Amino acid sequence: MRLALFDLDHTLIPLDSDHAWGQYTVRIGWRDAEVFAARNNDFYQQYKDGTLDIHAYVRFATEAVRERGRQAAEAAREGFMRDVIEPALLPQARELLRHHQDAGDRVVIVTATNEFVTRPIATALGVDELIGIRLARGPGADDWISGEIEGVPSFREGKIARVQEWLAQQNLSWESVEHSVFYSDSLNDLALLERVHEPVATNPDDRLRALALARGWTIRDLFA
Repeated sequence: MRLALFDLDHTLIPLDSDHAWGQYTVRIGWRDAEVFAARNNDFYQQYKDGTLDIHAYVRFATEAVRERGRQAAEAAREGFMRDVIEPALLPQARELLRHHQDAGDRVVIVTATNEFVTRPIATALGVDELIGIRLARGPGADDWISGEIEGVPSFREGKIARVQEWLAQQNLSWESVEHSVFYSDSLNDLALLERVHEPVATNPDDRLRALALARGWTIRDLFA
């Protein structure tokens, strides 16, 4: 099997979907603009710096969804997809995905953003396989998002564990993969970049670009 793995934010789309979702909840009046923006931006800077507490961030990022409930949250997500995400689904990213799909590669999006936000994005990109942060449900009769993470978060080194878990579900292992490639923009994904046969620094941040140049990795700027 040939495996093509893709980060999502700033790799396949030219924005951070988690951060953008937070901004969208402010836009529709679910959060105080000044207070939320300050906290959201602080967490985003921590992510870029490699110091993010993913559990604290997920509790923060899902506050509005938990408070508003399933029906309101899913309706808001439809608006978010229409107004924010769909304009960001650019042809060069679709073409890269289609190149691997046409070649018969198993294409998987592996993201540190939660599945509530990213599942419809993966679907819109034509990708069935998504590894994102799984949100724990309950307690409560409606079995709704609790704010905690279920299992290993697909973040930093956790991405390797989650891909390994996915492979096991296919009755496969890393050793059975003939060729693997991973596209990512961030040094947060260094562990998985080093694990695959072909790391591709895609729209890389400054730190990853410098490392890719030093190691002779392919650099691809989809959104230049």
